[in-house]
Amino acid sequence: MAADRQPKEQRVEAVERALTLLEAFADGADRLSLAELAKQTGYYRSTILRLAASLQRMGYLHRDADGCYRLGPTLWRLGSQYQRAFRLADYIRPALVEISGETGESAAFYVREGDQRVVLYRVNSDRPTRHHIEEGSALPLDRGAGGRILTVHTSGDDEHADQIRAQGFYVSDGERSPEAGAVAVPVFGMNGEFIGALGVVGPRHRMGADNHRAIADLLLRHAEKIGAQLGGR
Repeated sequence: MAADRQPKEQRVEAVERALTLLEAFADGADRLSLAELAKQTGYYRSTILRLAASLQRMGYLHRDADGCYRLGPTLWRLGSQYQRAFRLADYIRPALVEISGETGESAAFYVREGDQRVVLYRVNSDRPTRHHIEEGSALPLDRGAGGRILTVHTSGDDEHADQIRAQGFYVSDGERSPEAGAVAVPVFGMNGEFIGALGVVGPRHRMGADNHRAIADLLLRHAEKIGAQLGGR
């Protein structure tokens, strides 16, 4: 019967294509040429030009004098509103500063967005040799300590899920980047709701096995404190 049928998913192709164009910057690229956008999206250059023109008018893209594109101020404004609405920054940022200060490495907080993890907040180490990524960068979900934590506490689709949940943290050694090692733990809020992943990442030669437990314990203490501040127990 017609009443039993599920409604079809409503989609607007032009909107999805425009958003795909913006997603081309998700890996942290500051500027992309028309050719680079075409390669990443698979769209014809003529299509990109039409989409980009609309995005420029709305402030989502900006085209420099040399023809390269970069993200526009509207995204910065919306991103700022998103972070304010979350109100996690008041609790997460101070923790990241302390964690980075104690370990000497970069500290970050990740959330899951679809099949990626997003660096929502980050404090980069001030050491000359460090692992550096900007806030807002999108990274793979299936590799790295933060990605593993997000996966097992959302979809659970990970062969090591039971072990990760049992030990309460995950250590990666060159999983996403061959030069980096990381440790991450889950953060829970009110009613045990999973909020995101808290992690430390640094060069592999400084993230050896002898440091893993100490870093994990530090992260777990901060995760528990953040959880309590968010209304958890």
